Amino acid sequence: MSDAFLKNPLSLFDVKGQTAIVTGASGAFGALAAKVLAGAGANVVIAAGKADELKQVAAECAALGGGKVETAALRPSSEANCDKIVDAAVKAFGRVDILVVGSGKNDVAKITEMAPERFLDVMDANVTQSWLMARAAGKQMLKQGKDGKTSGKIVLMSSARGLLGHPAGYTAYCASKSAVDGITKALGCEWGDTGITVNAIAPTVFRSALTAWMYEDTEKARDVRKGFLARVPKARLGEPADLAGPLLFLASRASDFYTGHILYADGGYTAG
Repeated sequence: MSDAFLKNPLSLFDVKGQTAIVTGASGAFGALAAKVLAGAGANVVIAAGKADELKQVAAECAALGGGKVETAALRPSSEANCDKIVDAAVKAFGRVDILVVGSGKNDVAKITEMAPERFLDVMDANVTQSWLMARAAGKQMLKQGKDGKTSGKIVLMSSARGLLGHPAGYTAYCASKSAVDGITKALGCEWGDTGITVNAIAPTVFRSALTAWMYEDTEKARDVRKGFLARVPKARLGEPADLAGPLLFLASRASDFYTGHILYADGGYTAG
């Protein structure tokens, strides 16, 4: 890279006109990712199984006045579905430059109380579907190289729980996020010389519909926060904007020298 970027360093984060796919777009992180990329000027194909909620997210993206938005009412739950999601992006915008896998789930239970089927369901949602979607998008990115050079940005969704355990019935979730970290590192190596980067964002608790109760001024919420924040050097819970910056970094050429990297958006939680 030449030093021309010094005249406009912010150009490193420019994704205007690029094509992004976001799965799990009806969920907290997926919806945020879709809006961040659309607001930054990318054309976005948002995918999720909940068609009504998907339409709402599409409307919110469109209202930002940035890039164009298309929907695909599909979960990345099979090879065929993943191919259809990628095909929808190519049909609408001609190529795929960015993939954000925001789909996934958790199921909390002590191991002795969790049926194997529940464990496998979490692994499928978080691991297999990430692998399938990265595979489908990566095949398109490899095929569409420009001037003999391939490029693409793949961002997977990990968690601080991929590195750390948890005492409250997280065997399925922790195992699945550790596996996502493994996929990230392995693909970062496998595609290292292709121009495709593969990285993951690993947050701790951040504000969403599921965690809103933790931010409330109630005795239960205060007690939970007290124990949790004792481990967080920044001494607060996460906000959506704390994920927006890392996402844009990993989706843009600002991160061209980063691959196979797990970016912890956790206020220092995993550092202490």
